[in-house]
Amino acid sequence: MEIVKSNSTIQSLQIGMSIIDLLASQRNPLRFSDIQELTTITKSNLYKYLNTLTQLDLLYRDKTTGMYHLGSKLIQYGMAAIGNEDVTSRIAPYLQEISHQTSCTILFSLWTYEGPITAKICNSNQILNIGAQLGTRLPPASSSGKIFTVFQDPSLTADWIKNEKHVSKALLPGTNEYQSIQNHKIAFAKEPLVPSVSSMSIPVFNYNAELLGAITAVGFTESIPDHHEKPLSRYLRKSFLEISNIFGYTQE
Repeated sequence: MEIVKSNSTIQSLQIGMSIIDLLASQRNPLRFSDIQELTTITKSNLYKYLNTLTQLDLLYRDKTTGMYHLGSKLIQYGMAAIGNEDVTSRIAPYLQEISHQTSCTILFSLWTYEGPITAKICNSNQILNIGAQLGTRLPPASSSGKIFTVFQDPSLTADWIKNEKHVSKALLPGTNEYQSIQNHKIAFAKEPLVPSVSSMSIPVFNYNAELLGAITAVGFTESIPDHHEKPLSRYLRKSFLEISNIFGYTQE
């Protein structure tokens, strides 16, 4: 690793960014020993850099494997820099249409190693905005969280669910709610975060039926249904198919 020394730059910052660049270029998580070998940074200094970058959410360390991944903060920075990433930009017109048709605040969330975060917000009512801020981490109890609980790879969600204190046992595999979400591709949450505000979510799948993200309609509780056969629910379920189709998904 070559660092150009200059009186006008901060060398330690260059080194820290070079570690992030390394992980980005490798396109795979790395062990401490891999990073040390590739950077030749001394072990004592590398521990400090990795601990700092992890605390800042610029890197994520898997407690089970010890592997280092790019962190969720980089996703937030990337979205701030370009507006949103490719999946988000492709479905943005659909989010706007859903917001217009439902008069709800519409959120799109993506998975990170620390759980799903809000990546896009659309609201046809500019005066009243009900929902999370960009980059907000969503809990399993939210309707978005339920979508990720049911459809995301369990090996990725295990720690996120375990660390959540208020996970409902009703959403365990095999339970009625879990089966309903799996079958009907829609989840509901009554006032999971804020009193009088409820939500409903649908997944977005790719051609392999893998979860790309979750679309969530947020509104006052009286306007959000709690059953998949209600008119608003049917509209969102139809939107699930239409949006997932653009990523190659076909219903079995």
